[in-house]
Amino acid sequence: MSFKDKLKNILTPVEDDYEEYIELTEEETERLSEYEQPRSQGGPKLPSDTKMVLFEPRSFEEADEVARYLKERRAAVVNLHRLQRDYAQRTIDFLTGVVFALDGSIQKIGHNVILCTPKTIGVEGEISMNIDELDE
Repeated sequence: MSFKDKLKNILTPVEDDYEEYIELTEEETERLSEYEQPRSQGGPKLPSDTKMVLFEPRSFEEADEVARYLKERRAAVVNLHRLQRDYAQRTIDFLTGVVFALDGSIQKIGHNVILCTPKTIGVEGEISMNIDELDE
């Protein structure tokens, strides 16, 4: 092997033609802790043409499910009424970051109700939150 070939082998990354998957038996899966358990992809299975999903989270941990749907280019209406104020604010902060990363938008559409949309779904119009504006 020449010096040139050795140098090429050092500088060029080795590419594997396969990925290694480890399959666990049912017995091994049962011994895993909750955090090591394989996670299913999302919650309930929705038809592929669904464009909007409604959520009413009961804990902050459910916010990652909303994020998964946003990544799948679906809009999400999130009703935060069942969350304590601190957890509702934490959920809004998390979803704001997700929407920002996806170049989407987030809007308040009611008291403790927000609309999160990915970049691919446009939203037209505005909802007035001020009662005084309704009389005009």
